[in-house]
Amino acid sequence: MSLDTVAILSPGEMGGGVGAALARHGHDVLTCLAGRGAETKARAERTGFRLCPDLDSTVAEADIVLSILPPEAARAVAEDVAAAMKRTGKAPPYAELNAIAPDTSRAVEGVFRGTGAEYIDGGIVGMPPAEGRKPTRIYVSGNAAPAMDAFDGKDIAIRQCGPEIGRASAVKMCYASVSKGTNTLHTAAMTAAESLGVGELLRAEIADSVPAVFERMQANIPRLPADSGRWVREMEEIAKTYASAGLPPGFHMAAAEIFRLLDATPYGRETRETMDRARTMERTVEACVAALRKREAAE
Repeated sequence: MSLDTVAILSPGEMGGGVGAALARHGHDVLTCLAGRGAETKARAERTGFRLCPDLDSTVAEADIVLSILPPEAARAVAEDVAAAMKRTGKAPPYAELNAIAPDTSRAVEGVFRGTGAEYIDGGIVGMPPAEGRKPTRIYVSGNAAPAMDAFDGKDIAIRQCGPEIGRASAVKMCYASVSKGTNTLHTAAMTAAESLGVGELLRAEIADSVPAVFERMQANIPRLPADSGRWVREMEEIAKTYASAGLPPGFHMAAAEIFRLLDATPYGRETRETMDRARTMERTVEACVAALRKREAAE
């Protein structure tokens, strides 16, 4: 199957990075930005996307559709794409690459029944693709997943997980439960210590006994607020994944609450482009304590 023309919904940070990588390697990358702002349009054009006037024309031209969105938008966008397929009579494979639970992915697969489109379950691990950077890993599963090998080696590494829908999403969810989940645990511990008046003592102990962990805390905690709002739903999807495996979902429901707390700080209005990169872990934690006390006072 030729996958020369690739539709990506939508060109956010990860979707834009994947699209830019594929454009650099000769693919015609499409998107539809109906209803999106000028900043998103400028980013798409800057990274090599060709803009289509509407979703119908995007689907009609595409050899494959890659969905790379915030997880809360995955189902609604899939329904819009399925409707466009029915209107146009064109049904390219649909790769669901969002941070959603295996059960959620299987539900999204059901949206495409009757369209004729093949469904690919997927999950993305790593930073957005960039030249000279370690390839972004895209885990895929489903009978149609081998088609994604067309993108392997293009600043992207495709990882096949077998024919069962949900396996790729499971890898993504379990991975993010460790990476993002650990960051929320670190934030919670530092916030609790600061609130209880022992922040300085805890920082000194961790720096002395597990210096690598302390370095990670110092590097990561200040960066979390910029992404915290959009990671809440991902934690909820991880909790759903854990529950489906018979494990307690509470770990990551709590992680979702920590991201809500980070988002409630003044730093939650930052983006990765506008964040204060000189801000310390201590200042970020102090803002968390202030947001926590403000919330407690309002209750």
